[in-house]
Amino acid sequence: RHFREKGMNIQKEPFTVVGLGDMSGDVFGNGMLLSDQIKLVSGFNHLHIFIDPNPDTAASFAERQRLFNLPRSSWEDYNKKLISKGGGIFSRSAKSITLSPEIQALICTSKKTIPPSELLSLLLKAPVDMLWNGGIGTYVKASTELHTDVGDKANDILRVDARDLQCRVIGEGGNLGITQKARIEYGLHGGSVFTDFIDNAAGVDCSDHEVNIKILLDKQVADGELTEKQRNRYLESMTEDVADLVLKNNYQQTQAISLSYIETHRRTEEYRRVIHYLEATGKLNRALEFLPTDETLAERKSRQEGLSQAELSILISYVKADMKEALIHADLGDDNYMSQPIETAFPAPLNKKFPEAVNNHPLKKEIIATQIANDIFNHLSISYLDRMQQSTGVTHADIAKAYIATKEIFALNDIWSAIEALDYKVESELQYHMMLRVSRLVRRASRWLIKNHRTQLNASTLISLYAERIQNLGSKLPELLPEALHEQWKAAKDELIQMGAPLSLAETLSSCEYLYDFLGIISASNSLDKDITVVASSFFALAERLDLDDFSEHLEKKMPTTTHWQSLARESLRDDLEWQQRQLTQNMLGSIDACDADAVQAKVDDWLGEQEVLTARWKHMISELNNHNDGDISMLSIAIRELADLSQATVNS
Repeated sequence: RHFREKGMNIQKEPFTVVGLGDMSGDVFGNGMLLSDQIKLVSGFNHLHIFIDPNPDTAASFAERQRLFNLPRSSWEDYNKKLISKGGGIFSRSAKSITLSPEIQALICTSKKTIPPSELLSLLLKAPVDMLWNGGIGTYVKASTELHTDVGDKANDILRVDARDLQCRVIGEGGNLGITQKARIEYGLHGGSVFTDFIDNAAGVDCSDHEVNIKILLDKQVADGELTEKQRNRYLESMTEDVADLVLKNNYQQTQAISLSYIETHRRTEEYRRVIHYLEATGKLNRALEFLPTDETLAERKSRQEGLSQAELSILISYVKADMKEALIHADLGDDNYMSQPIETAFPAPLNKKFPEAVNNHPLKKEIIATQIANDIFNHLSISYLDRMQQSTGVTHADIAKAYIATKEIFALNDIWSAIEALDYKVESELQYHMMLRVSRLVRRASRWLIKNHRTQLNASTLISLYAERIQNLGSKLPELLPEALHEQWKAAKDELIQMGAPLSLAETLSSCEYLYDFLGIISASNSLDKDITVVASSFFALAERLDLDDFSEHLEKKMPTTTHWQSLARESLRDDLEWQQRQLTQNMLGSIDACDADAVQAKVDDWLGEQEVLTARWKHMISELNNHNDGDISMLSIAIRELADLSQATVNS
């Protein structure tokens, strides 16, 4: 992911690596065989230093594979004939090592002879694409740390500071190779790194799946449904299926960190609130996890910086654990949609063969809680839960219900999968832009569902109320939009297509704002008992005639939201705008005779003509706003008041 974000496909483009370890180690060996494009310029263990300044990519890959397949191996076993000019295998016990011009160029030194420890330090700081930690020991600290802080005395002599690293990416197959403070320092200096526990998360995830599957199958053996041999065959047959589940979860987890990182400088205040919440509930020790103080966050905010990827890795782990704990102890009722996530934790063959056993798993609540927590934070921002609670005041469980309902109503799994399928087909920046657009739809829609169905937050009920109707309206959207809005929609769609998005995905993503509007349109239709396409056409026609989209854009792009209260103020104004737009639609349709969608445009013009004075005042207010580059909340509040006056005056018109 780090390389893809830099525009590199490491399965097709050669990239240079300095590695910590040797091919006899599972972590180092497996890592150095994951791409045949790896140019391993150096690797070292406790005995030897391997240096190949300009490796032959194909030949060196084959040689690493040979060493990995040996029962035991060391760098001494590497075929020295394959090492490029100036390279070699050197003993770490030597008093000094003579450097060839090629090694001097690799490690950026003019020295001709240096001790092994200095050579290792310079290799760690070499300008390569990747530093791969596949060994034992801690080799990188922060410049603010002492060697005694690290607790690995054996490597004090060669350890380097993170700010001096020149590699573009750090991959952590092994644990503890880099201190957390070093990761943060490296990240703040432009390097790409998560944490060791994120890079290694698949191992733990795989173990969780294995345990849950064994519990299920052992119960079948105990009940006489399976023999021991059948149970073992089932386990073995699901190896690739489990791998797919694990890798998908880990793919999405790093995607979530990247999405949060893109917005980190804009969400510093939100992350501060998340940290405070976790501290207040006794779930986080900020100092222990090396998360920044409020003062440090304020300094970063002033520099338009936020949290590093390493810090976000910590935070996403804590918010997932917090949500999981809350859901385990929550009463999710008999809502079928809240139980369905248990199926996503097991391979499809197991769900098909033992559906009742899956549904009655002894750890059902724990598995469901884990799957929902992962699903939410793998797709939305780390601050999503806190933002929703601050905005609505509801519980973790209610937010989870609203999220599950929103996901099904808008068929988001299909959208997310379509975006993820564009890996290496479009720029990752475009994919993240698409993801963030969908995330905004989820945040707004789930909040709307909570606000409008606070007393009946049942995912199944909400899905039955909205899903089919929104999907039907979505398929008719182009014909429901008046000319100006249709042109905006088409321009957004065409832009995405030109960037490489498939037609269907481009249409969906350019429709996100309107798909959200359908929630209010359906509500208005229910109140009026009128044809929903007429309601939708009227809603959008009013938006165009009254420039409501311009006002909404002014709210989104010009109103400052650097503080928590400014964000809440914007949400409140947005709520007022949506309410008045819905009310105007209901007022207009309640005052005219039945008409079809084709006649709506003329009806809207006639109706607004009857409100000429108030309509003119509103138009003047929009013009005033457009002449101001800032988002003065006093102006925006007065503008909403003008719109409310228009709405109130037309109640019985």
